[in-house]
Amino acid sequence: MATATIALPSLESALALAGYRESNLKLMAKQTGTTIVLRGQELLLSGSDKQVELCSRLIGALETYWGQGQRVDGADILTARHALDTSRQEELRSLQDDVIAKTRRGETIRPKTFRQYEYIKALRDRDLIFCAGPAGTGKTFLAALVAVRALLNDEFERIILTRPAVEAGERLGFLPGDLQQKVDPYLRPLYDALYELVEPEKVASLMERGIIEVAPLAYMRGRTLSNAFVILDEAQNTTPAQMKMVLTRLGWRSRMVITGDVTQTDLPNYQESGMAIAQRILSNVEGIAFCQLTKGDVVRHPLVQKIVAAYEQFDEQRSSGPQHRADTGRSGMGRDRG
Repeated sequence: MATATIALPSLESALALAGYRESNLKLMAKQTGTTIVLRGQELLLSGSDKQVELCSRLIGALETYWGQGQRVDGADILTARHALDTSRQEELRSLQDDVIAKTRRGETIRPKTFRQYEYIKALRDRDLIFCAGPAGTGKTFLAALVAVRALLNDEFERIILTRPAVEAGERLGFLPGDLQQKVDPYLRPLYDALYELVEPEKVASLMERGIIEVAPLAYMRGRTLSNAFVILDEAQNTTPAQMKMVLTRLGWRSRMVITGDVTQTDLPNYQESGMAIAQRILSNVEGIAFCQLTKGDVVRHPLVQKIVAAYEQFDEQRSSGPQHRADTGRSGMGRDRG
């Protein structure tokens, strides 16, 4: 039985590493087979020589966070463990040093996984980006953060946030209120990202001045979107015609991000997703980035990753069973809000 003691620089560092109710210590113990005990500012490790060494390296790989008193979470631990297993420590350090933005509360936002890191790099470098993946992987949130950061740095003159209002069949006239009140329920996830970086009062002012525009996809027809950062959310719910329409709106000095989960659509069973078709048609077009996030990139509550995995397993069992229906994967269950 081997043992080791790791002295942490402060109580703040210890709390940042341990996590809520020491959930991080439990996860690291599970990942390494080590017994971990926190006593004040000291971590006591016990296990085999190999287990203790691995746990010590894992804790060291996370020092960028806990060394500054920044909260560590499960996604950080799993990414660090993956980096150790695949000898990607240098790439891990680049990921950890990549600050996307700081929230209004002073919290630092970084990519949590290697696939998120690749997505962030594409958001900064490419003019057209497709990102597919399940709920909770940060597709929309990260795109909105990069967009706001670029706007504040004067890289673009405006941000345009849009999504198809499939639930209302695009017939927004049946909803009460003015246009903004009609589309707000469909665009609320996009507002959440905006409010992380910008005061609500300033968001309202930017919208009044047209610097931030939030509108349903139907209102994009006939426009040329120049000098703008455009985010199309819930793109799995576009028809092929709608997708072609929005892609051809891209104007000079603009960037467009298409996000969605093609396995979960609200379209009629006979209608194929415009996002799925576009990815096939454009797969060999130079200059377009295609990013795929998975359940391993879920960064919401830890239960969300388990929920996504359970639904995937259920869908696989149903598709292989005798009662399989042709519309499997189109039920709309678990509609993406990522």
